Amino acid sequence: MNNNYDAFDIDKVKATKYLFFTGKGGVGKTSTACSVAVNLADQGQTVLLISTDPASNLEDVFGTAIDGAGVEIKEVPRLTVVNINPEEAAHAYRESVVGPYRGKLPALVIENMEEQLSGSCTVEIAAFDQFSKFISDANIESQYDHIVFDTAPTGHTLRMLQLPAAWSNFISESTHGSSCLGQLSGLEAKKDTYKQAVLNLSDAKKTTLILVSRPEASPLLEAERSSIELKALHIDNQILIINGILEHATDPLSQMIKEKQINAIRNIPKSLTQNPIYTIPLRTYNVMGVDKMRLFFKEDRLEASVSGLDQTSFKAINALVDDLVTKNKKVIFTMGKGGVGKTSVATSIAFALSQRGIKVHLTSTDPANHVDLSIQNEGFLRISRIDEKVELENYQNEVLSKARETMDEADLAYIEEDLRSPCTQEVALFRAFAEVVDHSEDEVVVIDTAPTGHTLLLLDATESYHKEVQRSKGETPEAVQKLLPKLRDADFTEVIIVTLPEATPVFEAERLREDLKRAGINNTWWVINQSLSKAQSSDTLIKARAHAEGVWMDKVKSISSDHFVVIPWLQEASITNMLK
Repeated sequence: MNNNYDAFDIDKVKATKYLFFTGKGGVGKTSTACSVAVNLADQGQTVLLISTDPASNLEDVFGTAIDGAGVEIKEVPRLTVVNINPEEAAHAYRESVVGPYRGKLPALVIENMEEQLSGSCTVEIAAFDQFSKFISDANIESQYDHIVFDTAPTGHTLRMLQLPAAWSNFISESTHGSSCLGQLSGLEAKKDTYKQAVLNLSDAKKTTLILVSRPEASPLLEAERSSIELKALHIDNQILIINGILEHATDPLSQMIKEKQINAIRNIPKSLTQNPIYTIPLRTYNVMGVDKMRLFFKEDRLEASVSGLDQTSFKAINALVDDLVTKNKKVIFTMGKGGVGKTSVATSIAFALSQRGIKVHLTSTDPANHVDLSIQNEGFLRISRIDEKVELENYQNEVLSKARETMDEADLAYIEEDLRSPCTQEVALFRAFAEVVDHSEDEVVVIDTAPTGHTLLLLDATESYHKEVQRSKGETPEAVQKLLPKLRDADFTEVIIVTLPEATPVFEAERLREDLKRAGINNTWWVINQSLSKAQSSDTLIKARAHAEGVWMDKVKSISSDHFVVIPWLQEASITNMLK
């Protein structure tokens, strides 16, 4: 591929003491981090590799059991691997916070405390709590030449740890409710440790942040967001690795993929170009085993055969739509991590329903305006767009206005930081969705972004136990109170989980499903998007990648009890193409 960027070569990159890898799920973060660790150890360096990724498959990658204490890899002298399970860490952390209050506070209050500590913010904080010792302990620092982290802390986590108000008595004394910052309530005793960890993170002589992306628009935008957030915290020593470059094209499909990649790299966000940029070619093999890690930065080896998947058994999206019509679903969410194609799937479903003569209201939050407004038709399909920034600003202003009536400046600083959290954005958007549904009793409402189970439970807590957990003195609108029971009605609502046929997106989708189940929300259907298995290609590399999708197709088939549809890789995810 024509670009000005060098191929990544660990021999030519000056590796600092601490190497943090970050990026969207499925971009090759773990493959890259593990390969860097193995190659550094092969150079004679002592290396500690630590994963805090909830979707970590380190045991599969190295072919050996790995725990939180550290395991030496026999095939790689001088390499030790630690696998921190963030869910277990979060469970232990929750219990350390809630445990002292059991038997002393009412059961409903304990239940709400546990829910506040059940979201993704707690997992991040607990993971940081676990690996902070590896970046702040002088003894550990002296034992290893390099400490490699698969998954860096987010900018939001680090901002929370640096906010002076977050360490005040407000956390333990506040009765203002469900807060992302409440997850800090058990960390006071370790404040000095975290301070040292954050200092080391911002030391360019000690730490390098490696942003990993695919040559696609969505993961590059995510890399830009992470880069800007972390630079704002003075983590300035950053490099970008673009993984999965298709170097040669031998048929129409591979040529389309290559052209799409070229366009994404040509339009790479400007702020990312201020960092050194390297590329890694697309490989036919999965990076499993030490031999593949040693090979990853150097060459490809064709090993996979042509896919043996029975493509005729894959259901198309119309099978899903037929089921929605038969069961007369009224609210339909598409749900999944960023970049899996939620908006395109939601749009296709809405259009297909309208073609069957059903009145449909498609609600989008897509800031890039990807919904094709030309598909609106008279009487059957209308489209509205919710502006995330406007809804968030309105909600923030409402909460702050009420907070100013009773709080001092120190407590307001805490509230303001909380209001910049992902939890707040979800709550603000969900309120807007609730209003749409509330005013559309005679339509099927299709929504292209679903709230997480954690958000739903927080809203439910606010609805049911508002005296104890009224969130930041915000209020739950009547539309939200009315909608929550509807969402828990499997005859009324369907949440469709959208994923890609790759390891991390499937693991993440499975966790989202568990999150919804915990909130009492039904999910029947899954969509596997952008599948090479269903696309027609004679290109040897593309066929090998299609073969590798098989294990993830089987996993989704098992999880969904065969309620899944497959959409082939499309250069342009148009409505007509997706519904073929």
